[in-house]
Amino acid sequence: MTGTTLSRRELLKCGAAAALSTPLSGAWAQTALPKGPITLIVPFAAGGATDVVSRLIAQKLSERIGRTIVVENAGGGGGSIGATKVAKAPADGSTLLMGTVATHAINPLSMSPSPYDPVRDFTPISLIAKVPNVLLVGNSVKAQSVRELIALLKAQPGKFSYGSSGVGTPPHLSGELFKSMAGVDIAHIPYKGGGPAMTDLVGGQIPILFDVLTGAASHIRAGSARALAVTTDKRSPSFPDVPTMAEAGVPGYETYTWNALFGPAGVPRPFVEQLSRELQKVVAEPEVQARLKELSANPVGSTPEALAALVKAELEKWGPVIKAIGGLKRD
Repeated sequence: MTGTTLSRRELLKCGAAAALSTPLSGAWAQTALPKGPITLIVPFAAGGATDVVSRLIAQKLSERIGRTIVVENAGGGGGSIGATKVAKAPADGSTLLMGTVATHAINPLSMSPSPYDPVRDFTPISLIAKVPNVLLVGNSVKAQSVRELIALLKAQPGKFSYGSSGVGTPPHLSGELFKSMAGVDIAHIPYKGGGPAMTDLVGGQIPILFDVLTGAASHIRAGSARALAVTTDKRSPSFPDVPTMAEAGVPGYETYTWNALFGPAGVPRPFVEQLSRELQKVVAEPEVQARLKELSANPVGSTPEALAALVKAELEKWGPVIKAIGGLKRD
C-alpha cells in the first residue's frame, strides 16, 4: 500500500503503539532482542493506508511480544527514503520496515542507481496483507462496465485521461498495464497522493482513476465514484459485486499492492523466525482480520520464505512493464 490518505478518524482508530509491560515469553527471552524499543519505519506520510495498517500491526505485535514498538514515518521518494534508512540500519532487529511493492519492486527497478538492493539489503519477515487496486470512473462517464469503457476509449482515442497517486506508484503501473492489455490510448495524470486524485475525480476534473481500494472504499460506498473492476485475480470481500478486471474484459490482468515486514540484511535467524510466527498469529486474530477487511485489505500472514518469493516475482513482473513505458520520470 502506498501513502493513500485516509480519514483522521481511521488513523486515530488505530492509534500509536504504546509501551507495554507484558513479560516476555520464554521464546522471546531466549532470543537476543535489542535493548530499548523496536522502531517500525513507515516509508510514507502519516494518515496513509500503509501507516494505518502499520499502527494496527505494531499495537497488536507489541502486546504479543511485550516490547514497545514505535512507529516512525519517513516519507519521500515514493517510499525509497524510509526503505534506505532501514537498509542501512543495524541488523539487530531494532529497526524494521513496513515495505510495499513500491519499496521492493517499483522503486529499485525505476531508480538509477537504486539506493538499495531489494533482495540483498533486506531480511524478509512476513507478508501482512494484499490490497487490490481499483479502476474508478467519475459519475459523468457513461460507461457502466470495463467493456463499455474500453469501447468508449477506442472510439475516442486520446480524448480521455486517467489519474493516479503519482509516477511509479502501483496505481500508475496498474493503469499502464490496463492501457497495454486493453489496447487503449489514455494519458496519465500523476498526483501527489491518492487524496488529491480522488478529489479531482469526484469533482469532474479527471474522468478515470486507478487507486488503492483501501483509499477509494469510502467514496465507492458513498456513490461519489463508480468502481468498474478490482485488479486482483479474485473479487474483494469488501465489494463482492465489483468484478475483477479479468472477469470484466481484460483476461490475464492482475495487479495489487501489499504490506510486508522486513528487517535489514543479516537479522539473526532465530529473531526472524520467532517474529514471523508472532506476526502470523497477529494477522490471524479476529479483530485484526476484521479491521484489515474493513480497510479492504486481504489478510495473509506468511513465512519469510513466502515473502522472499513474492519480492522476486514482483521484480520479474514489473521490470518489463517499466521498461515498456520508457522508465519512470519522477518530479
